[in-house]
Amino acid sequence: MYIIKVKGKAKIPDYIQLRDDAFVLVAYFRADRPLKNLDRYGLDGKEVQLEQLIASLPFGKLQMLTL
Repeated sequence: MYIIKVKGKAKIPDYIQLRDDAFVLVAYFRADRPLKNLDRYGLDGKEVQLEQLIASLPFGKLQMLTL
């Protein structure tokens, strides 16, 4: 799975995209909102690690998600 942080403009907030190995969009959520329903993506129990990763993630750089 891959993760990318997308920079918002003006009133549009920053977003996070989760993509599978074929780069198909799996999840799309706001970067400033609490993470919900992570069990759908196999990330349940990793909320704290994912929040830390999102905070340190540079904008526009696709990275392999390894937690």
